[in-house]
Amino acid sequence: MPRAAVAITLPTAELGAVREHLDEAGFEAVPVESADELERLLGERSDIRCAVLDGETDFDTTLEMYAVLREDGRSIPVLMLIPPRSLGRIGFGRAQARDEYFTRPYSAESLRWRIEAMLIRVESVTPEAASVGALLSEDMSEPASGQTTESAAAPVPVFDPGSVEVPDASAPDAVRDPDHPVAEIASPPDAGLELAVQGPRKRGRIVIVFNPKGGVGKTTISINMGAALQIRKGQRVLLVDCDTITGHIAASLGLQRPRTLADAWRESAASGLPPESVAQIATVHESGVSVLVMAESPLHTEILEPPRVAQAIIASREAYDWVILDMHPDYGPLNQSLFEQADTILVPVTPDVPCIRAAVQFRELAVELAIRDRLTMVINRANSGVSASDVERVVAIPDVARIRSAGLLFVRAADEGKSAVERFPEARVVGDVENLAEKMLETAQTGEDAARSGLGSHNRIAETLRGFFDRISTQVS
Repeated sequence: MPRAAVAITLPTAELGAVREHLDEAGFEAVPVESADELERLLGERSDIRCAVLDGETDFDTTLEMYAVLREDGRSIPVLMLIPPRSLGRIGFGRAQARDEYFTRPYSAESLRWRIEAMLIRVESVTPEAASVGALLSEDMSEPASGQTTESAAAPVPVFDPGSVEVPDASAPDAVRDPDHPVAEIASPPDAGLELAVQGPRKRGRIVIVFNPKGGVGKTTISINMGAALQIRKGQRVLLVDCDTITGHIAASLGLQRPRTLADAWRESAASGLPPESVAQIATVHESGVSVLVMAESPLHTEILEPPRVAQAIIASREAYDWVILDMHPDYGPLNQSLFEQADTILVPVTPDVPCIRAAVQFRELAVELAIRDRLTMVINRANSGVSASDVERVVAIPDVARIRSAGLLFVRAADEGKSAVERFPEARVVGDVENLAEKMLETAQTGEDAARSGLGSHNRIAETLRGFFDRISTQVS
């Protein structure tokens, strides 16, 4: 099946290696040299689903091309190469939610993964595809005799399409209209699970909570931010314990031996039945937050192949407004696969030297991992130790919220299997958590507003972007 094409403006010396990796993934790399050439290309072809623009080598031409990609109702996501000194200034709440940034030096392989992740997020593997997570079959009609729905799904490099939960296209009540994507909507278990056919709707945002140092409050922040979004903000939240070694979300919420992702996948393999969706596997806490645990034991995680886990997380965005991942403090294959899918990576930092050093290390490695632009910081225990302003200055990651120290309160809530948001709703620290949740919503809304807003001529769009980078340059100098 034909895959998406990518317009690229990189210099010839870099283009060859990037094109080789994209070809291997099944994408066509189409070089362009000017805004006029790009405009002609978009007029002739409908399969250009992403663009890689070089904003470092020829910024004026890049501005013109960016304007073309935003004209006439277009909203083609851009992966833009920018000067390293500017990357740190592009922080929480960038103007175009689907645009991303990277810097030199970079590897052609890492660029390929960034492009594939972007295409998955915008559900645009092919122009004709209408699918869950951009991973379903191009044709939702009855499979041919002897062919299962899974085998009929289009192959996607790295990811295993057989593990995507697709409503049975052969069922009598199935609606197979290529103009209306099929989405799987899950209700809490006590209300029963049902499949519904719906039109396009907002996809959930993936938020990773990570710091390479343990003991900084990742789990506490994940649980309480999720509860605040669910209870106070009316959002549908999936909380995922991705820490297969020391994770304790289930214990903190009083969930006794919840069904795990590894258990569900083993059961599916043993029975020969299609895998269940994340929404079907997850346990619903009394707060309304759905909780997914990866595995009960760190010794039995072989079935949790990183690409397959990442794919399951991507697909879960169809059923939730927020997917919050509490990560183990490492840079292993699973974490790297999940980093690629994140809309935001929230870095909890406590005001002590070891934690600050760990956060600085992560900020530096994030450039190599091509995720630097997604980092934002929450200062935990902000009223103790090093001043919050000094933490922000040294770590050099945007500070989105500050949470005061209230360890005993969180411990008391966990002892009762609740979040502090439920147990101590009037506490000042809960107000801090609610402020964090509000900031996350504002950021999501900013991206949606930018995507919906009318876009004008070449000059207006180009000048807006030029002003943005001018402000960055002024701040850096």
